[in-house]
Amino acid sequence: MFDTMTMTKVTGAVCGALLVYLMGAWAAESLYHIEPEAHGDEVAQAYVIEVAGAEVAEEVVEEGPTFDVVFASADAAAGEGVFTKCKACHKLDGSDGTGPHLNGVVNRAKAASAGFGYSEALLAMAGDTWTPENLNAFLENPKGYVPGTKMAFAGLAKVQERANLIAYLSTVN
Repeated sequence: MFDTMTMTKVTGAVCGALLVYLMGAWAAESLYHIEPEAHGDEVAQAYVIEVAGAEVAEEVVEEGPTFDVVFASADAAAGEGVFTKCKACHKLDGSDGTGPHLNGVVNRAKAASAGFGYSEALLAMAGDTWTPENLNAFLENPKGYVPGTKMAFAGLAKVQERANLIAYLSTVN
């Protein structure tokens, strides 16, 4: 009853039915698509109705504590935990890895690890030092602080994490 020709016909019928289903789903999606065409972009309203007596609410941007305040109470032990994000590229044993070693990096001159191939952008800053404030700005957004840096890390968004990490790095010599 089920010879090779029959199995071939059944397989062809299943594939054909699946193809018809997929074509129908594609056609329905294109006809009834309700999302904006530009994904992730805001869609502007066509018009705004102004209401008499309505006040425009001002956005209040709440800023957290400054870095200096957070750094004064930073926890070096917690910073050791944050350093796990850095271990893939940086070492604390005095040898360079993908990134330069971070022994004594706090208050050390920038681009000062002998033998490491720094980017041109960081070499241009060689006269400056890695103060806690400079490290904070760099760790927040490395490519924003040093455009052209080779460091691919996106940065640490939380000021508490940055302060703890810098406190930990200041204890490692």
